[in-house]
Amino acid sequence: MNRDLVSRTDIELLVNTFYHRVRVDDILGPIFDDVADVDWDRHLPRMYSFWETVLFGASGFRGDPMAVHRELASRVSLGAPEFGRWLGLFHESVDTLFSGPRAEEAKARASRIAEVMAQHIRAGRELGGGGA
Repeated sequence: MNRDLVSRTDIELLVNTFYHRVRVDDILGPIFDDVADVDWDRHLPRMYSFWETVLFGASGFRGDPMAVHRELASRVSLGAPEFGRWLGLFHESVDTLFSGPRAEEAKARASRIAEVMAQHIRAGRELGGGGA
């Protein structure tokens, strides 16, 4: 049995594993690398801080993920298939590396984040705010 998430080092391992899976994924890889043109050297440390804030209450993350995803949705489809794949890869990454209450919390939080982002994108489309 794997151990639970307990430190920023664990977060970094999780985020690196997850985004490796994202980048080689047939659906998500092109969105991140071609459409969003993610600067990975900058993005990964921001995601370490994001998940450290979400899971450990750290205060290092600054940003507006909703605005970033709304803008991206104006250029590419971000709907149930994409969020489902993102969530599946995240859960798979957690389950491969960790087990325990914090690992379960990470998956639950990711599920809520995906649903909230998908709802915001759908609402923006319904209001004529763009999105694919």
